[in-house]
Amino acid sequence: MRVATWNVNSVKQRVPRLLPWLDQRQPDVVCLQETKLADDAFAELLGEELAGRGYAFALYGEVQWNGVAILSRVGLDDVAVGVAGAPGFPHPEARAVSAICGGIRVHSVYVPNGRVPDSDHYHYKLAWLAALREVVGAGPEAAIVCGDMNIAPTDDDVFDPDAYVGQTHVTPPERAALAELQALGLRDVMRDRWPTERVFTYWDYRAGMFHKNLGMRIDLVLASAPVAARVRAAWVDRHARKGTGPSDHAPVIVDLDEAPDGDIGPVVPPPSAPAAKRGSVKLPQSR
Repeated sequence: MRVATWNVNSVKQRVPRLLPWLDQRQPDVVCLQETKLADDAFAELLGEELAGRGYAFALYGEVQWNGVAILSRVGLDDVAVGVAGAPGFPHPEARAVSAICGGIRVHSVYVPNGRVPDSDHYHYKLAWLAALREVVGAGPEAAIVCGDMNIAPTDDDVFDPDAYVGQTHVTPPERAALAELQALGLRDVMRDRWPTERVFTYWDYRAGMFHKNLGMRIDLVLASAPVAARVRAAWVDRHARKGTGPSDHAPVIVDLDEAPDGDIGPVVPPPSAPAAKRGSVKLPQSR
């Protein structure tokens, strides 16, 4: 069973990339984030194409912003939208959907960005994560949380910690909130598989960040013990970030029980750019 997660940053714009990618990679379950479409518009845009490929889908979308989805060809049961007890900003946002797929409770999540440390949105992010932890902790035991967490778990998950001083995604409270979620027994399967490798999933569109491999690892697959024990491969599909009209995120692919492409990670194809000297690069928004 192949599970993938991908922040597509507008599914409407990404259709020319998404459909060929589905055909090439043949995932059984796909968690999408930032679909940026209302549910009826998503179904009208992609319903026939997905059905023709054998996918059922669960949606929680809104016009223009946010939006999450699960595509599955291994069953799609007991669908739940939203996160019970989570705050809104000020209204509830389309940031989570879950379903039973192939016997696993699959969560597709798009964690709030946080914007600026100690801002209202930052505190909303922390409260939202606390509510997510309660929902995931309620079971079942076989679970997987996939998505754009908008948190780099450690300094090893950004190209240069110095560049992110004073920014969100790396602050101790955010990392503590993510660690609390993982404390439920969820394994970061990508990092478990590749503990010392330089792996990113997001690169800013600006300043040639992708080509210089100046990125962050913020798209995660967190699996409970019964699911993590089944992992045979985990990798970032960097090819999907290349070429014309890409998202600024790359998909993360995890194979359970068997790996059709072998254990080919951590990043496919591997980047050629050398690691930047610490302190030598500033974020585009900091210039």
